[in-house]
Amino acid sequence: MASNGASGKSGGKSGGNGAEDERSISPSSRRSFGCVTWVNMAMLAFLASAYVLPLPLRFLGGTMEIVPTAIPFRLTLFGLVMFLPGLALGAVLGKRTYRAERWRATRAGAGIGAVIGWTSFFFVDRVGAYVIPVWERFFEAGDALLYAFGALSVVAALGVLYALFSRDDYRRRRVAAFAGAGLVFGAGLVVLVAGFDMAGLVAALLSTGAGAIGGWVAGIGYARAGGNEMIPPGAVLREPEPTQDRGSGRR
Repeated sequence: MASNGASGKSGGKSGGNGAEDERSISPSSRRSFGCVTWVNMAMLAFLASAYVLPLPLRFLGGTMEIVPTAIPFRLTLFGLVMFLPGLALGAVLGKRTYRAERWRATRAGAGIGAVIGWTSFFFVDRVGAYVIPVWERFFEAGDALLYAFGALSVVAALGVLYALFSRDDYRRRRVAAFAGAGLVFGAGLVVLVAGFDMAGLVAALLSTGAGAIGGWVAGIGYARAGGNEMIPPGAVLREPEPTQDRGSGRR
């Protein structure tokens, strides 16, 4: 009798575990949540880098003293505006994609982050001048050039989004990402030449660097989120190499 009762309990427990397994979060949803978490960390890395990187310019004097103050303030405004859309994109990206090799994910993340940092500085520099009357602009290029820059930035964004969300061949996605990045960086260089300012150039480069650091952090999350269940079909998981105990060779 006792054995029957024990077996009944164990059977009920196993049935409960099966029900819990059915109600558990799916791997794709778990990856989606992980990508959202890493978007948060990437945003923090982006803003921290935007504050730390320009600090040495305080000692140069002249117009360069504006940069350490302007970059964190302007990119913080951009980060606040893009925070919720970034979380939504991270959730959809995690739900739709699989994990990738870390070296590939971090390189792609750094490249996309650099494009975002480069583009955001030009937009914030011009849009802020319309919103805040006393806003000091770095670039005095004509409106026609900046409108053209905005149009090319939209095309570049479409190329980057295709590279991120598409499940096509990796080479085709890489070409789209490089084409979009080339368009936006070329347009930015034209704006720089038309209204050249050394402080503005340095600020744009530092903004690009901060974006690359944030993108690199996001790439780590892209490679990790979801666990072993989200490895691409047909991929082989590398087993960690066994570490030899240092004391094993001692007698």
